[in-house]
Amino acid sequence: MTFGFASPPPADTSSRLGRALEPAEWAAAGIPLLRSPREVVTGLHTRHRPGPATSVVAVLDPDERLVASASFVRNGSGSDGWECRNVLLSLLRRVVPHDLRRRRPVRTAVLLSCREDGPGWTEEDGAWMWGLRDACTLHGLRCGAYITLTRTGWQVFGEDRGGRRPSLGSTARSGRAGDAAPGAPHRAAPR
Repeated sequence: MTFGFASPPPADTSSRLGRALEPAEWAAAGIPLLRSPREVVTGLHTRHRPGPATSVVAVLDPDERLVASASFVRNGSGSDGWECRNVLLSLLRRVVPHDLRRRRPVRTAVLLSCREDGPGWTEEDGAWMWGLRDACTLHGLRCGAYITLTRTGWQVFGEDRGGRRPSLGSTARSGRAGDAAPGAPHRAAPR
């Protein structure tokens, strides 16, 4: 007979994998298309001047005008959609009141994610997509586009739309720099 400590059970990876969306799931989710994605991306890039590992969550009105936005530096723990959802929900609560009393969401939240690697989908993207969708539900918003910004340009997932300008590292023509500390939001009021 031996005595000892039992090893902990393996982490439940199936629940973590369930909190991420594959590109096909995102495309099939019925995410509303942006009428002018280049304008949205350029506006957010000009306002926040995001760098690598920075994301910008923005709320748009029905005419795709910016209502509120916040940028934050991702701390690298974005592999679980639940954690991503909590970060986004916290930021949304700081910059815009919820729309939970409405029968149907009117405003739309979009997420611009900046990174050094290529434009293709990553597991971290899947977690942020899941987090965006869930945060929007909990805040009474429509879930909008998930956009990546890399050195080669920008891409809207699920729409096959993108462009070369702006890109990560390109300079914005106007706006102010938003040097945000990790986890701290940078708020930008609409013009």
